[in-house]
Amino acid sequence: MTSLQKAGTNKYLKAIRLINLDNDDCSFESGKIPVQQHINASYFFAKTDVSTLEGIPHPAPRRQYVITLKGKLKFSVTNGETFIIEPGIILIANDTKGIGHTWEIIEGEEWERIYIPLEEDTADLFIAD
Repeated sequence: MTSLQKAGTNKYLKAIRLINLDNDDCSFESGKIPVQQHINASYFFAKTDVSTLEGIPHPAPRRQYVITLKGKLKFSVTNGETFIIEPGIILIANDTKGIGHTWEIIEGEEWERIYIPLEEDTADLFIAD
């Protein structure tokens, strides 16, 4: 079996979704998103700068997918729980209210990522575990 054939056998990508709770605290859920789905987004942008928000609590500025290309990070949410984001795990940032989340680089010195902002009423396609 070729690597192309192997790639076609997996129908989902691992994902973690940041969410707001009723009191605007931030939490997360683990799950997946289906591959080969259209996302209703009008643009994307890349970013490597980590100096402005590393270690500082903040909500997502908008609902968006965050695709890590390089780096390994530990994210923390309001109640102190943590999770790891690295290449191969899609982050869906839906925590647009309250204190938000924090993150820190735990492996490497850079966080290369692509942001795909979601249109206002677009489903994020997330399926919880």
